[in-house]
Amino acid sequence: MMSMKKKKIIESKKLLDLFDRKTIEWHKVEPNELEEIETIDDAILKLLLRNFQLWHTEDEARRKDVPDSCIADCKRKIDKLNQSRQDIIEKCDELIILIWPWVSENSDLPMNTETPGSVIDRLSVASLKMFHMKEQTLRTDVGSLHIAKCNDKLNALGNQRKDLALAFDQLIEDLCEHRKKLKVYRQFKMYNDPSLNPAMYGVKRGA
Repeated sequence: MMSMKKKKIIESKKLLDLFDRKTIEWHKVEPNELEEIETIDDAILKLLLRNFQLWHTEDEARRKDVPDSCIADCKRKIDKLNQSRQDIIEKCDELIILIWPWVSENSDLPMNTETPGSVIDRLSVASLKMFHMKEQTLRTDVGSLHIAKCNDKLNALGNQRKDLALAFDQLIEDLCEHRKKLKVYRQFKMYNDPSLNPAMYGVKRGA
């Protein structure tokens, strides 16, 4: 990935290759926590890691053969991971603006409904979905109807990811050529903030 002016920072093919490769790798070997984000490449890889961790924690949170305390622990972990995920999405957009400052300079340019960081997030989730849907097509403990349905879903996921990748490349091209502008949009997740979540500050006040 290149940071020179008028060179594409990110291309969907490289993104998808990375996401697919790391998804396969991390299902074989437990991933290590990544260091601090310094580059757009760091942010992209860490975003995939957060979604990887979220996916499997969400699976665990739906178990019915474990104590409720285990589910509560999962839910708290999900909140923490999701907050980190949102922060990394914003960091992706910040880094793009840092590399291409002109994308935030002209208020008259049109904007996209999603930022590049948001689309990168969706593409990483798409890779995870396809990996796990493919797993379903390889099961030997289910009937042929289950396999057929999952194959249909896998094909649909592939087509949807292809469309999203094309849209992403067009967005990056528009930003590169100064046809669209980019702003960082803060999510301000209120449920994670003890000063903003009534269920948390209310308890402390004896409500």
